[in-house]
Amino acid sequence: MITNLKAMIVVLAIAITVFVIARPICLRFMAESDFARRRNVWIALTLAAFTFPSFWLFVFFALPLVAWSGRRDSNPVALYLLLFHIISPNDALQLPVTGINQLFEVNAYRILSFAILIPVALRLMQSKDRKHLGGTVLMDLLVLAWCVLQLVLIMPYETITNTMRRGFLFGIDVLVLYYVVSRTCTSRKAIVEAMASFCLVCAIFVPLALFESLKSWLLYAEIGGVWGTPPTPAYLFRGSTLRAQVSVGHALALGYLMAIAIGFWLYLRSRVPLTPLTKAVALWMCVGLLAAYSKGPWVVAVVIFFTYLALGPNGPARFFKASLILALVAGLVVTSPVGERVIDNLPFIGTVDAENVTYRQRLAELSWQLIQKNPFFGDLFFASHLDELRTGYGIIDLMNAYAAIGMSYGLVGLGLLIGFFVAGMWKAYRLVRRSAGSDADLSLLGVGLIACMLGTLVMMAVGGFGTSVEKMFYILAGLAAGYAQLDQLNEPDKVRRSFVPEAQSGWTLKRG
Repeated sequence: MITNLKAMIVVLAIAITVFVIARPICLRFMAESDFARRRNVWIALTLAAFTFPSFWLFVFFALPLVAWSGRRDSNPVALYLLLFHIISPNDALQLPVTGINQLFEVNAYRILSFAILIPVALRLMQSKDRKHLGGTVLMDLLVLAWCVLQLVLIMPYETITNTMRRGFLFGIDVLVLYYVVSRTCTSRKAIVEAMASFCLVCAIFVPLALFESLKSWLLYAEIGGVWGTPPTPAYLFRGSTLRAQVSVGHALALGYLMAIAIGFWLYLRSRVPLTPLTKAVALWMCVGLLAAYSKGPWVVAVVIFFTYLALGPNGPARFFKASLILALVAGLVVTSPVGERVIDNLPFIGTVDAENVTYRQRLAELSWQLIQKNPFFGDLFFASHLDELRTGYGIIDLMNAYAAIGMSYGLVGLGLLIGFFVAGMWKAYRLVRRSAGSDADLSLLGVGLIACMLGTLVMMAVGGFGTSVEKMFYILAGLAAGYAQLDQLNEPDKVRRSFVPEAQSGWTLKRG
């Protein structure tokens, strides 16, 4: 408990400092009352997490507080994104119900679902305004079919009670999340505010992650020990450096979230006129990406950055210029005294943790063989054929989400899931092209979303489909669906903007 209190002091001292520094930037994207309420709720929940001796006491405190805040928030999705890693997703317990051994597990995501998402979804369904339903039918059907397919394939191997439980969890974990994001983030202001809220929490993660890496101390690790929840993943090192994970639960997931924050900031910086400040924030996010010390998210960040350049104004020229600068910097680094160390840590070609590359190659070979045996609907018991991939911990590390989904649910399941996501990207891309000449700000907003979505597809290949990645998968799809409807709905906050080049800073926006 003493360790928890020390960690709490560190977390709150750092977080409050970031809230103070970030406030002027945040108020460009959200109302002051919303910012203050969200900040206070974040601080209150963090205090509770580190001081309450029981997980259920935390739940009983968090539910009414978050529900109250969500009811008053002008953008519940922005509140959700600020809080969705208030504690580690690994801190979870089965809901205790008399006469039932296991009803379902409660974690931070489900607390927020019950307190924020479900009430919003109920209000949307009761609303007589149905204009928000247009343009999402294909995506709705694909994600619904994906959930139904999973239920149907496993039904022969479990009781009807388990199937009903699983269906309920698909509803609160997947469908409600996508539904609320896609139906409430249907204005430019709502989407931008959600992105800013996500960047704010990632800005808090950066110094926390740096502290963990430098001090070799996982700040949130002892919370689960006090609560009796499943143990936090072991301290992960790359070489002699601790890989930070803060409250995200894993270094790989933290790195991915930081890469998405970089993608969001690429757009948001166009609304902040102070160029040195926008560069400082970008570098700040990169520090968090490095502190996680996860190679896959480094690749994701590069993909997001170059996709954003390629799809934006003067894309080919900016892409080529950035490539030349990157090549020049890489050449200087390689020839410097630290060049050998940098090369050793590069993804795929480095010698540090090189066994991961060999493992991935073997996983790809075996998974393709199994998919060919059951190409349409897969084999739910595929793991029994992968014993040679079991690690020293007795687990099979499915680093490639496409392989895992293809083996489990076949090409049909993989097609439904990826088709749902790609449909959102395509809808967003069409609006990007249509608005490029008439509303450059709207077009650039879509470019930022598409870049992050493409980065997520890459993450699924190099890092799997962990819980945090899965949540962002549906959030990004919902944002893309909402964005695609902007040309169909009347935007009260619509602005016409044009791009003007600015030396060394890319592009900024001015009133046209």
